[in-house]
Amino acid sequence: MNGPLRRLAARLARDWLLGALVAVLPVMIWLAPMPVAGLAHLVDWNTIAALAGLMVLSRGLEVSGLIDRAGRLVLARLRSPRGLAVALVLFAAGLSAVVTNDVALFVTVPLTLGLARRVVLPVGRLVIFQALAVNAGSALTPVGNPQNLYLWQVSGAGFVEFALAMLPISAAMLALVLALVPLGFGADRLALTAEPSPLPLKRGLMTLSLAAYPVFLMAVNAGLAEAAAVLVLAVYALAFRPVLRGLDWGLLVVFVLMFVNLGLLGRIPTVGASVAAWMDGPMAAFALGAGLSQVMSNVPAAIFLAPFTEDWRALAWGVNAGGFGLAIGSLANLIALRLAPFPGIWRAFHLWSLPMLAASVLAGAVLLRLV
Repeated sequence: MNGPLRRLAARLARDWLLGALVAVLPVMIWLAPMPVAGLAHLVDWNTIAALAGLMVLSRGLEVSGLIDRAGRLVLARLRSPRGLAVALVLFAAGLSAVVTNDVALFVTVPLTLGLARRVVLPVGRLVIFQALAVNAGSALTPVGNPQNLYLWQVSGAGFVEFALAMLPISAAMLALVLALVPLGFGADRLALTAEPSPLPLKRGLMTLSLAAYPVFLMAVNAGLAEAAAVLVLAVYALAFRPVLRGLDWGLLVVFVLMFVNLGLLGRIPTVGASVAAWMDGPMAAFALGAGLSQVMSNVPAAIFLAPFTEDWRALAWGVNAGGFGLAIGSLANLIALRLAPFPGIWRAFHLWSLPMLAASVLAGAVLLRLV
């Protein structure tokens, strides 16, 4: 997918949220008065810096053509819609754990749409399963999605510690998605025609992005997110400026406004007291995280609820499970549905996603008692 179309899909999925955040900001300031200079202190700048650096590095890997080549290698060995669905689920889930859930969708959905031009496929259902897959796979690592990135920063946990804490719920959700595949896809043989030309491989950009990715993660893990982000931006500005021009910088504005609005919301006495009373133990944090995600999406839910609990693991499990259910539960859902606007896809998405929410919440509740 070309840069302008990618950015348009992301913007369509997020503009409603940006407009809502701008509109409610004066109301929040009025309800929870504080000096304008103090608003900046509500923002977790380490999370913003880490997100900015990951956006640049992920975009670098995508533009280099490496991810496109990897996806084509996977898809070239498939023989049935069911095999294709399993491969796309695993590829999207694994990719989302490394380069974030929205980047994974921007790679796998166009690959699926390209395949659909060469063979008859249930393409809408494949896109739906990719959205489910990135919600499950991205839950594993601190960099898989924005809510994990934020909770990783406030938890003080190391990268491996965070990933091990998230492994049970992520594995359970991915197993549930894979269990649904036989219900949605048959085993008929695919007849593929010639493979379209891959993206050109830009070796310099690929090498830099691959080398910088683990170094950047180690710097973030060491509490140096802001300095590392500045360094990444400077290097790409000098060597690969088109990568920076293709980024969705508005996403960072959305996150800054989320921190400000939700920080102010938590400072309203009646709201703060009510939430504090409800957050009684890990099961409550898990249930509130999953439930509130259905109302305001899982990233804002994580930002809003984090100050009210010390059990970051239970909250992280809840907001990641809450990515299923209603489409608003995760911005990744909205991006996937915007990238493939087929008739009836929104209804079809909820026919699969709502049972996934119920099953994931049940699995998470059982695992919380066992782990």
